[in-house]
Amino acid sequence: MFVKSIMIPKEKCLTIDASATVQEALQKLSEREIDALPVLENGEYKGMFNQYLLYKTFFKSSLDKESFLSQTNVGDAIVRENTYVPLDAVFEKAFIKLYDFPIIAVVDDERKFLGIVSRHDTIVQFKSAFGMNSKGIRITFTSVESEGRVLKMSDILHKYHTSIVSLVTFDETDKLVRRIVVKIDSDQYLERILSDLEKTGFRVMHIDNEL
Repeated sequence: MFVKSIMIPKEKCLTIDASATVQEALQKLSEREIDALPVLENGEYKGMFNQYLLYKTFFKSSLDKESFLSQTNVGDAIVRENTYVPLDAVFEKAFIKLYDFPIIAVVDDERKFLGIVSRHDTIVQFKSAFGMNSKGIRITFTSVESEGRVLKMSDILHKYHTSIVSLVTFDETDKLVRRIVVKIDSDQYLERILSDLEKTGFRVMHIDNEL
């Protein structure tokens, strides 16, 4: 999944010009009940405006509150100037950069603003990856890290004509054991599937019935 598939295009984004005042930017945030705005200058991404980080700029200024709000330009109060993702990046990169901020800008090679990806967008994609929007049986198991283990698991499921709703793997801390979470569409042959997994060296850890 690529960023371009999940981003909100610029035509639907609320932005603020770098020449606007801090007061104007705060008014926009308040009206739309959002936390951050992409800051643009002639269509180029300059950074983000965030009300919770605005105090840093205020403390560095010598202005009182009212003067600061009316006289300070947004361009002087931006953050995350160099935090953005290209259009063809995989969405996981956007997720990593969103851990401490609600949105991230999507730009082209010349830093022209193309849109945003929100934390909500990435969570929706992870829910899809885990098959959380579909019914089924979720099986968590571990396997010694070796070539062909996922293929072996797939062969067992194919043997019982069981479809995979989602499949996610994780590396354990010692790098020798892999944790696998698979969601299947039916519990018709569940006991046989679990038995075959165990016989083949997989260790079943947990089962969730989400039918």
